[in-house]
Amino acid sequence: MIAKIVQGRGFKGVVNYLLDKKDARLLFAEGVRLKDKASVIQSFIAQSKLKPKISKPVAHISLDFSVQDKGRLTDKFMVDVAHEYLDKMGYANTQYIIARHHDTDHPHIHLVINRIDNEGNRISDKNEKLRNTKICMELTKKYGLYIASGKENVKEHRLKEPDKTKYEIYRVLQTAIPKCRNWKELDAKLRKSGITTELRRNGSTDKIQGVRFGKNGYEFNGSKIDRAFSYSKISYQLQQNDRKMLIQREPTHWNSQGNNEVFFSAVGTTVSSLGGLFDILNPSSGYDEDRAEYLRQEAMKKKRRKKGRRL
Repeated sequence: MIAKIVQGRGFKGVVNYLLDKKDARLLFAEGVRLKDKASVIQSFIAQSKLKPKISKPVAHISLDFSVQDKGRLTDKFMVDVAHEYLDKMGYANTQYIIARHHDTDHPHIHLVINRIDNEGNRISDKNEKLRNTKICMELTKKYGLYIASGKENVKEHRLKEPDKTKYEIYRVLQTAIPKCRNWKELDAKLRKSGITTELRRNGSTDKIQGVRFGKNGYEFNGSKIDRAFSYSKISYQLQQNDRKMLIQREPTHWNSQGNNEVFFSAVGTTVSSLGGLFDILNPSSGYDEDRAEYLRQEAMKKKRRKKGRRL
């Protein structure tokens, strides 16, 4: 669940928007007359005049839920969540209405709230955005609502510029980075999709400190597209890709006895430091079955002698 908060000057426009929408349904009202829309609007205006110097007495909040939770989002459930949200945000002691709209795939409700409370005091909006984010997450976890990961549920066809281009770059980077070993390969892949890459350097040290991607006349820092696309995180991923591809391409040679010569070459120093034990295994010395059994028996005798001394 997320909430979008907008402050406004007049109640007429926002009340009309809530109640005139096709298939809109008024679910709850607190402190307003419900004879008709005009009476609702007039109720809000009358209370706002208790503090006439406040230029923006309107709070319009949209509570948006994930389409994943659509089956359980009854009108009552959404109103209950809205009441708890309003209480935590400090809006319980004032006028408000709650209406549900059905014009998008994801379920959502709209709240119109009077920022001038029932005692004529202005409800504070201090740290409102921060409190809003925190409370939405609390309620999402409390009620077991779906938490989307990353940008998976964004409706790209509904985006406007520059967000539309930002998402185009995001999708290309998401696909291209796992297939590249270095920045040169990545730049070549991005150019095929019309995306430019600029490595930003520190003027005094010539050290690379960031990356910018551009398309359609717009440019974005990598971290602004997504936190995973900062210069340092992309560089790390490219290095990991390079190591992985080197391992996959490393030729493996087998001798006639089925022993892996590459393995013994790679661990040669360790093998030599362990002495005669690895002489049995090392194909260069030749495998002697009788000698192997002799060494095994000698090791067992030595072990028994040590055990006897301890007794």
